[in-house]
Amino acid sequence: MPISELKKLPGHDQEVMALSPNPRPILSLKEMRAAEMAAMKRGASVDDLMEKAGKVAAEIAKCFSGSMPTLILCGPGNNGGDGYVVARYLSEWGIPISVAALSEPKTEAAKKARSLYKGKVVPLDEAEPAPLLIDALFGVGMSRPLDETLISRLKILAKAASLRIAIDVPSGINTDNGELLSDIPSFDLTIAIGALKPAHRLEPAATLCGRVAVGDIGLILPKPSLMEIAKPCLAAPTASDYKYSRGYVAVTAGAMAGASLLSATAAQRAGAGYVALFGGETNAGTMALVHRSWSREALADERINALVIGPGLGRDELGWQRLSMALDTSHPLILDADALFLLKREGLDCLRNIHQPTIMTPHEGEFQRLFSGIDGDKLTRVKKAAALSGLVVVLKGADTVIATPDGRAAISQPAVSWLANAGTGDVLSGICGAMLARGLEPFEAACAAVWLHSEAARLAGPAMIADDLIEHVRSALIEVTVTV
Repeated sequence: MPISELKKLPGHDQEVMALSPNPRPILSLKEMRAAEMAAMKRGASVDDLMEKAGKVAAEIAKCFSGSMPTLILCGPGNNGGDGYVVARYLSEWGIPISVAALSEPKTEAAKKARSLYKGKVVPLDEAEPAPLLIDALFGVGMSRPLDETLISRLKILAKAASLRIAIDVPSGINTDNGELLSDIPSFDLTIAIGALKPAHRLEPAATLCGRVAVGDIGLILPKPSLMEIAKPCLAAPTASDYKYSRGYVAVTAGAMAGASLLSATAAQRAGAGYVALFGGETNAGTMALVHRSWSREALADERINALVIGPGLGRDELGWQRLSMALDTSHPLILDADALFLLKREGLDCLRNIHQPTIMTPHEGEFQRLFSGIDGDKLTRVKKAAALSGLVVVLKGADTVIATPDGRAAISQPAVSWLANAGTGDVLSGICGAMLARGLEPFEAACAAVWLHSEAARLAGPAMIADDLIEHVRSALIEVTVTV
């Protein structure tokens, strides 16, 4: 995030790069260490990297909070060293600074950073609260809980502060999976040093991180296997386009008419040129929505670019018959809701026999039923499920994770909490259908759909329902559409 934009963004960090070609990488601790080692092989030292990290963190902190009196908590390692560099710069810029240390520095770089800071350093238990609290205690690499006495002291100082900033990650968080190792306070801003880490986007850590700004320290980052879901860049229709060239989405109706109608309408609002609802018992919906009887002949239409099946399908024999017919086609598929229940009933071999481009969009409960033998943290589970099924898997939630069979994955920015509402998943299925139908590959289609879905929710605002969400899909699409 450009420092100049920090004060302009409401809520969580909303600035994202285009889906192509520059999504922001998310690096594991191992990958981050490798990037730092590569920088040192090119001539940088640990001291150089710490100086850059501390300076950029100080710049971001000043931009975020102004000249508020600041208390910096420094730990014994290199995260604490970053804190001493921050203290030095903020002090040079005329900001009232106090520093409290958990212990004396233990790494050579941290010792040097401490020596260059000429201000007073007090023991942590003697620290006086300040309007701005900066946590530079432990950062990345934590694998065990914090001492209870330390947690208690941290909570007291955090509660007394008006703003709270963490350097790299809040102390007490597992960097690679977002697990909370301790009962720690929340922060208003986390400054990710060098690159985003999984904990910045995976719950429950993501909520405690607050807004996240990336501090560039000049590392050459590897090509990511994990990235942040980014703002897509979608081409507007050209003069030569017509309704079918913009994408024909077929949505399968079933036992619950409302769910499939939500999907179909969302596909329309997400830019599909032609949307048909197959097998519905109602003529509700927009005037432009085509209603067709369910038949093998209708399903065989070669103009269909994406087939959405599952929302409102039903779990009875008729639902299974329709799902079986859909699986027998060559149309790209979006599998959701009741389709996932029926696939669990038939066994995972049914998934492995799907050969057309396919996106499945389970919520946590559906995922656990379908992939009951897979354990681990959320990111690990989704990647395992994608590899096992051979399909693109979208595990929905506050921290939606998308994974491909070849190991690529993406995590969303924190979602609007009002999305926890009936029907919003059906809307996502329809948007996925529109993205597949316009010719995007399944992973790119899923990423674009999740971004549009989340942005529409942000635009719809508090107390929205799925119908409101659909009304704002169009506005979200306008934001990302460019004339070629």
